[in-house]
Amino acid sequence: MGALPNGTIEHPEQSPLFHAENSLRYDRQSLISEYEALFSCRLAVIFDMIWPISISFFEELIYDMDKTMDLHIMLMTPGGDGESAVRLARSAQDRCNELTVLIPDQAKSAGTILALGAHRILMGPTSDLGPIDPQLQLANQTWTSAKDIIAALSAAEAAVQEKPATYPIHAALLADVTALMIQQARSALARSSDLMKEALASNPDRTTEEVKDLCMNLQEPLISLPNSHAALLDKNDAKNLGLPVEIVDPNGDQWRIAWRLWTKYLVAGLRIYEGSKASKIAGTWNQS
Repeated sequence: MGALPNGTIEHPEQSPLFHAENSLRYDRQSLISEYEALFSCRLAVIFDMIWPISISFFEELIYDMDKTMDLHIMLMTPGGDGESAVRLARSAQDRCNELTVLIPDQAKSAGTILALGAHRILMGPTSDLGPIDPQLQLANQTWTSAKDIIAALSAAEAAVQEKPATYPIHAALLADVTALMIQQARSALARSSDLMKEALASNPDRTTEEVKDLCMNLQEPLISLPNSHAALLDKNDAKNLGLPVEIVDPNGDQWRIAWRLWTKYLVAGLRIYEGSKASKIAGTWNQS
């Protein structure tokens, strides 16, 4: 809202109460529009676990996009479903001229898979990728690393073999883990290399040989070696592995706008998919 050239006052399209109730959303969308104008692109924000419904929420942000435009995804996620991440990468590439993933904080696991499909990965002083470590949802709705599930089972089996009397204790500790979930965890781990390859190949400008070389470079640091979902891959690590990382100047307009946006999402405490024209709140971070 502001003064027009003729001196009259510009009022929002929404009713006063509705606009007031959603003022934080409009504030974020104003920053998104500013970013789009400065960098000649469409900006879509994903701040959520990556899971199947993410594809529909993301499509809402880009459904009317001009394929000749560049698409930037501002991505903040602790991980999620790798299959959905590959679908997001393919969907994004189908919709744009060039795909850029901007990471103000962390894009772990499935978030890293999505970033692998980009033409450019923009990282700054606080940015981190992470291992391609599949996660499964337990009966209590929390997300848990497939590697952690297998490791917990192995540790429990070893402890019970050494001291059989401890079986009830370990059984209680693993009450949320079923035989089916253990098999799913093993299957998900076995699929990790294929997901990485599919994500890399979703960039239509990569050659088959480039995909092959990147897979070789990334296999150990992203899949084989990390033993914790919390392992980090900073901007320099990612660039040295051959990923298309561009280090953003923390004093430049791009990082400053991105960081202002990130802090607004952080304070909101919501899982959000947002663009200049659309906004979907998927829940809070204590919801599945």
